Amino acid sequence: MGESSSSTQELWSRLLKAPSVEAYFSENADACAMPTFADYITALCVASGERPEHVINRSGVERSYGHRLFSGGRRPSRDTVLRLAFAFGLDADEAQTLLEVARVSTLHPRIARDAIIAFCLHHHLSLMDAQQMLYDNDLPLMGSRAAS
Repeated sequence: MGESSSSTQELWSRLLKAPSVEAYFSENADACAMPTFADYITALCVASGERPEHVINRSGVERSYGHRLFSGGRRPSRDTVLRLAFAFGLDADEAQTLLEVARVSTLHPRIARDAIIAFCLHHHLSLMDAQQMLYDNDLPLMGSRAAS
């Protein structure tokens, strides 16, 4: 298995066994490298044959803000990343990767809101379906101030 495909568990083991943080980073540079969020979502568009404009529209993110995300001019909130995950049609695992690349917290199954979102992603439900399920469970909608 190559450096860039090391599991998180392997990286934890290497980190905790390293004589210093510097040594860990030096020996695991490839495995720790992560693309910028803008590069990653642009690559997702290329891989899926999507235009950024269409993804932005489906996500419900304000147009100019969405374009700044794609250009690297803005850093997304966790909810914006989740809305983009739905817009790209990602599954729960792919969404976790998108959250990691955005350097925000990943979904956790013990948190009701996260569990609903992960369930919806896994079952390829729409963003609107997920929002409705959150609403039905008296949980903050993605993009609402209460969720921020």
